[in-house]
Amino acid sequence: MPRLTSIEICKQYLHFSAAHFTIFSATDRERLHGHNWRLGVEITGEIDENGLCFDYAIYKRILKDLCAKYDEYTLIAQQSPHLKISEDEDFYHVTHNGRTQPLLKTDTLLLPVKNITIEELAGYFLTQLTEDAAHLDALKIHAFEVRVSSGPDQWGIARWRR
Repeated sequence: MPRLTSIEICKQYLHFSAAHFTIFSATDRERLHGHNWRLGVEITGEIDENGLCFDYAIYKRILKDLCAKYDEYTLIAQQSPHLKISEDEDFYHVTHNGRTQPLLKTDTLLLPVKNITIEELAGYFLTQLTEDAAHLDALKIHAFEVRVSSGPDQWGIARWRR
């Protein structure tokens, strides 16, 4: 049986600033506002004969790029049953409870989630980080945990295990 260890990566630079609103129901949502979102992971893998788990610099780069991809955007939940999203050449028109808000396409990302919350984003990022099974196999990774925070001491966590 292989020896396992977990590597935690929660660097200060693993953050992005983005606007969102949480949708509570067909008639209730937060106002558009922003957060300085934080991202962290814990990756469990096999310890090799040299006492190493895997080159975790790989994931530091991946996570840094992931944060850069979402930095300074408005994030919209594309799969919300309470939003209607249409578009024209320059704008997404996001309608909730009969009120439409135009958002510049250049400043907005539509994410395939039901809500822009820490728990949904944790699952969304986990899917992106674990979709390459061959990569996980090559690094002998057994488990992956992604944490997303929208403020101090509050994390949404999603887990993947072999």
